[in-house]
Amino acid sequence: MHLEIIAIGGYEEVGRNMTAVNVDGEIIIFDIGLKLDRVMIHEDTDVSKLHSLNLIEMGVIPDDTVMRNIEGEVKAIVCSHGHLDHIGAITKLAHRYNAPIIGTPYTLELIKREILSEKKFDVRNPLITLNAKESMDLTPNLTLEFVKITHSIPDAVLPVLHTQYGSIVYGNDFKFDNIPVVGDRPDYRAIRKVGKKGVLCMIAESTRVDFEGKTPSEGVASSLLKNDLLGADNDKNGVVVTTFSSHIARIKSITEIAERMDRTPVLIGRSMAKYCGIAEDIGIVEFPENTRMAGDPTSVDRLFSQIMKEGKENYLLIVTGHQGEEGAVLSRMAQDKTPYKFEKHDQVVFSADVIPNPMNAAQRYMLEARLKRVGVRLFKGAHVSGHAAKEDHRDMLRWLNPEHLIPSHGDFNLTASYAKLAEEEGYRLGEDLHLLRNGQSLKFERII
Repeated sequence: MHLEIIAIGGYEEVGRNMTAVNVDGEIIIFDIGLKLDRVMIHEDTDVSKLHSLNLIEMGVIPDDTVMRNIEGEVKAIVCSHGHLDHIGAITKLAHRYNAPIIGTPYTLELIKREILSEKKFDVRNPLITLNAKESMDLTPNLTLEFVKITHSIPDAVLPVLHTQYGSIVYGNDFKFDNIPVVGDRPDYRAIRKVGKKGVLCMIAESTRVDFEGKTPSEGVASSLLKNDLLGADNDKNGVVVTTFSSHIARIKSITEIAERMDRTPVLIGRSMAKYCGIAEDIGIVEFPENTRMAGDPTSVDRLFSQIMKEGKENYLLIVTGHQGEEGAVLSRMAQDKTPYKFEKHDQVVFSADVIPNPMNAAQRYMLEARLKRVGVRLFKGAHVSGHAAKEDHRDMLRWLNPEHLIPSHGDFNLTASYAKLAEEEGYRLGEDLHLLRNGQSLKFERII
C-alpha cells in the first residue's frame, strides 16, 4: 500500500486550496484556488496576465512545485464548488497536468469563463461534468463520488474518493442547510453510507469551527432581509443591497422581496452578471421576469442614469462591493463616481459579513463612513454563513467516523480549534489527527 495526502495550499490560511491524494502512483488533485486577500494587496495586478511562478512568489496561488517530488501520474483535477478560492488558480496550474477537470455543471461553467479570460496560459484540459449523487470511475482502482451538500454557492458537493484502502473525503466547504432557498437539502443518507463503508481520512474545513452551535439556514437570512427591507420606512427612498455575487440563493431572495416592494430588481456589477447569468442560463434559478442586469461599466452607468431619471424609489439595486473593495460598484457609488446619487435616508443593506482581515476591515470602514456622511441609513446583519459551525462538524465526524483527520482551510488558530473539537470526539493529535503545513504530506502504510 502507498497512499499519501499532500497539503499543497489552504493549510495555513483561508483560501488557496489545493490538495493531492496519491494512491499507488495514481494522483487525484482536489481544488486549485486563489488567496483572495493577496490579490487585493497587489491591487494593480491583473492576475490573468501573470505567470504562475510570479503568482506563487506573491502568495496568490498554491505552490504546486512540491508535486515535482511526488512519484505518480495525475489522473484527475476535482473541483468541490465554484468559489475562486477553490477554482481561481486552475487557469494558472491545470495545464501542467495531463488530466481532466471534473465538476458539477455550475462549477464547470464558471471554470469555462475563467479559462476564456486567461491571457497567459492555454488551458486545454478536458472538462467532465459529474452531478451530485453520481459516481464515476477515474481509474480501475479509484472511483469518485459527488455527495450533495449545501454551501453559499449552487452545485457544491462533498467529493469522496473511494479506494481499496478506504475512502478519502474532501470536506472543503460545507454547511447543513435544511431550508435551502435554491437547490436541495444535503444528502444525509449518502453521507452516512460513506461512513458505514469506511473512511480512511477526512480533510475538513475549519473556517468557522470556533462558532458554537449550528450554522443557520439560508432561510433565516431571507427572513432577516424581509425585516430590513419590508419593515423600514423606505417608500420614497433609494434602496441598495450588497452581497456576494456568487450567493445565488441570497440574490434570489432579494429579487423576490423587491417584487413585494413593487420595485424592479437590478443586478449591478461584472461578477454579479457573470454568476447570476450562468445560474439562470443553466436553470439553477429563476429571477423575477422584470429583473434587470448590467455588468460592464458603460452599461452600468447607462442604467444608473435611467434609474435616476425614472426615480430611485422604483428600483431595488443589488450590487457588488460589500467589503469596500476599491473599484467595486458600491465603492464607486459612495465616492460619487457614478450617475447614481445617494441622498439622505436612502437605505443600504449589507447582506454579508466583513471577511476577517485588517485590509477588509479598513476598506469597509471607509465605505461606511462615506455613506454615513451623506446621511444614508445602514442596515447590517442580514447574513448567515456558508460554513459549518462546531456542532455541524461534530455531526459530520460522527456520521463519517474517519480513521484519520486533517483540518484545513484555516490558519493555525482555526486548525488548532478543529483539533480541539476532534480530541473531544476521541481523536489524538499525532496519532489519528494531523496538523499539516503547506507543502507537507501524510503517508499511510499498512498491510491490507
